[in-house]
Amino acid sequence: MNIFITVLVALFLGAYYIFSAPSVRNISAETEYAIKYADLRGIIECTAAVHNANLNGTEFNDVCIEQNGIQSDIICLDKRMNITGCGGKSVYNYVVTTSGAIPETQFNNTMTILEKNFADAGNFGVFQSGVVISGSTVTNRSVPKALVSQMGMSDGQLVYITQFAKTEPAAMFASSTVDDVVCPVGTTKILRFGRWQCIGYNTKTSCPGDTVWDYNVQDCVADDSLRPLCNSSQTAIMIDGIWECVDPFPDRKCAGDTVAKLNYTTMEWECIADPNKAADTKKCSHIKMPVSPGRGKSSMGIGRLTCTDCEKMIVDENTCVAHCVPDAEKVSSGACYPGDATECTGDDKGLYFGFPDAKYINYVSDVAGKTIIMDSSYSQNRKFNCMDCGERGVDTEKSFPPFITVCN
Repeated sequence: MNIFITVLVALFLGAYYIFSAPSVRNISAETEYAIKYADLRGIIECTAAVHNANLNGTEFNDVCIEQNGIQSDIICLDKRMNITGCGGKSVYNYVVTTSGAIPETQFNNTMTILEKNFADAGNFGVFQSGVVISGSTVTNRSVPKALVSQMGMSDGQLVYITQFAKTEPAAMFASSTVDDVVCPVGTTKILRFGRWQCIGYNTKTSCPGDTVWDYNVQDCVADDSLRPLCNSSQTAIMIDGIWECVDPFPDRKCAGDTVAKLNYTTMEWECIADPNKAADTKKCSHIKMPVSPGRGKSSMGIGRLTCTDCEKMIVDENTCVAHCVPDAEKVSSGACYPGDATECTGDDKGLYFGFPDAKYINYVSDVAGKTIIMDSSYSQNRKFNCMDCGERGVDTEKSFPPFITVCN
């Protein structure tokens, strides 16, 4: 009996050693690592293939493109690093390709694959904090803000950027017998490598009608900023990608002081109170007048509050306190802005309002969330002024005329 028990214990210990041996665990770990490494290399190679196809003017169609969220585009910038057409005004021309985000735990493996297989690829690596971290010997390179915005780049994405030189238009037309091309439906004309070509629409930046690309749902959606203002008896509905003002369906009859309104959630007509007949209720029976902010010539005085020719008075219904805020509609008034306001526009000029102090800005909803510079180069006169940036040009990202204009 003892011998039988001894044999069973020996068999149990032997099996435990065999299945728990380090060599078995190492094989399992190495297999899992090899699978992840192969998948990661497949993503990198697919990104490079899409990029090279776009660079050479050919097509590369594979299921890996959709699986890994790979997109590629040709983007041209002017001398101020703003996006422009790839024609005579473009100075910097790029082919840009991005993939979906790589897990942070795979960054080291990504760098290893890039260094081993794509050392001569140049600006090809992982996007992180505005720069491309490359696996080659090339120093990490910053990415122009216009490219980041256009491609919707985020940290962890694979980014492949190649800058190419464009043939001068004069040389191109001198040697070309065809000045233009007629592209079929579904394609667009673009100047690539010194000649006109027809390429398919990039739906990520060329959504039809009144739609705009949504990176979250990866599709063209209705652009609410283009929704028209319809009269009280109509409602704005998007039909075939275009906003249209339509009347309620004939079968929807509303009684009394109600009107038909489309519920955009259920897409059904509902009867709501007629906003044109709603009682005008005001919470404030008595308006409080604070001390007039800053300085400036007054044209309207109420109590101690004084507004300039460029301002209007608003009342906070929660506190019943009145404040002066800029009125963009008054910029065309000679008393508000001396001269023709339409002449202070373009790439080198822009209108701005002379905000007197930071407390004043807190009440201006038009500039909520925007950065306003208040230094000696900006007037605090509580009127509209013209900022001439000259050769530096206007920074279109930071400017918001007629309230804010910032030079590059």
